[in-house]
Amino acid sequence: MKIVREPRVYLVGRQIIDPDGIQQLLGDHGATWESDAACAGEKLAEAAGRVCYMSFGKGRKSNKEYLGNIIAMQHGSVLEHAEWNFIFVGVSRSLTHELIRHRAGFGYSQLSQRYVDESDSDFIEPDAIAEDAELHKVWIDAVNTTRAAYDKIVAGLMAKFTSVENATLRRKLARQAARSVLPNATETKIFVTANSRALRHFIELRGDEHADVEIRKLAVQVLRIMQKEAPALFGDYEIRRLPDGTEATHTEHRKV
Repeated sequence: MKIVREPRVYLVGRQIIDPDGIQQLLGDHGATWESDAACAGEKLAEAAGRVCYMSFGKGRKSNKEYLGNIIAMQHGSVLEHAEWNFIFVGVSRSLTHELIRHRAGFGYSQLSQRYVDESDSDFIEPDAIAEDAELHKVWIDAVNTTRAAYDKIVAGLMAKFTSVENATLRRKLARQAARSVLPNATETKIFVTANSRALRHFIELRGDEHADVEIRKLAVQVLRIMQKEAPALFGDYEIRRLPDGTEATHTEHRKV
């Protein structure tokens, strides 16, 4: 049995700018504007804010300064126009049960236990259990028991459904029932699309020191990626080391 200790985050998609569309807007309104943002999401968030006041070419000149003021003023709606795509792996079903509670500004596509064989799946062991030898053994025994039960149920249902001619359907019928015995610790993979305002909310709540340890690790990883990807949108966050050695996120600009 493979135990996964750390989640992994893959940034797989980001927006692009249509410069012709921007220039047409500016020309139609007799305005000029050139953003110094290297990141398309940052530039789009700035453009959204400037549309609110038709302030193209006016006021704050740098993207960092402009978005810094937006965040400080809690004008968070303009951040919803900047989106990114991720794949999270090495996370438990417990984590994704919490993750998908973040609905506004998020989209999800998760690995299906109805179609994917979980007989050789990986598992996520909570750190609090892993560091205790006795509890670790209890956990291992419990997971192995459920794995064995899953295999027996799948085999039994495959035999039961021999009258179902379609092999794919037969496997689905067996796995969708057998998955009921799998623990929340079962590893899963999930494709996530989110805008920057939604990501900030996720990082703020799930990166907090009082959040579940596993999802806090994920939030910290997402923050590190986004601080490199879009520093003007996430640069106000810091990562703090807690007394127990784990990490948590913090910002003075909450609920943007």
